[in-house]
Amino acid sequence: MSAPTAPALSRWQFDLTWALLEYHLDRLDPADFLWEPGPLCWTMRADPAGGWRPDWAETEPDPVPVPTIAWLTWHIGWWWSVAADHMRQRPPRERADVRWPGPGTQTVSWLNGLRAEWTDILDGLTEADLARPSAYPWPADAGLTVAHLVAWVNAELMKNGAEIGQLRLLRAARA
Repeated sequence: MSAPTAPALSRWQFDLTWALLEYHLDRLDPADFLWEPGPLCWTMRADPAGGWRPDWAETEPDPVPVPTIAWLTWHIGWWWSVAADHMRQRPPRERADVRWPGPGTQTVSWLNGLRAEWTDILDGLTEADLARPSAYPWPADAGLTVAHLVAWVNAELMKNGAEIGQLRLLRAARA
C-alpha cells in the first residue's frame, strides 16, 4: 500500500474526526444541549427576537466557564463557517452573524450541512492548494498554509467533539 497524498490524508483524518463527533451527535437529546454541569457555564440564551445568542467575552475570563453542548455546537458552527468562507474566498462572517438553530435535531442538521460543505472543499483540494498561504485562524504574517488550516479544523473539531461527548456522558451518568 502506498502512502496517501496530502489531500487524501486530510480527508481521511477529517472523516475519522467527524465519525467521533457523529457518535455523540446521533445520541443527543434536546435537553442535553442546554444542560449546565456547574454554576459557571457559557451557554446559548434566547433573545427577544426569537433567536439565540452566545455567552461571550472579548478576553477569556479566569476562570474559564464550562461550555454547554449548545454553546459548543454554536462555536463549531461559527469557526467552521468562517473557515469555509476563507476556503471559498468569500467575505468571512462576523461572529454575531452566525445563528444557532436551537436545541435538537435542527442543530445536528446544521452541523451536517457544514460537514457536507467541508467535504466538498476537501475533495477539491490539490497539493498546490494545500501549499497556498492561509490567514485564518492566524494573523496573515504567521506564514501558515491551507494545510495548516485543514489540520486545525480537524484538531478543533476533535476537541469540541470530545467536549460534547464528555458533557453528554456526564449528564447521562447523573440521570
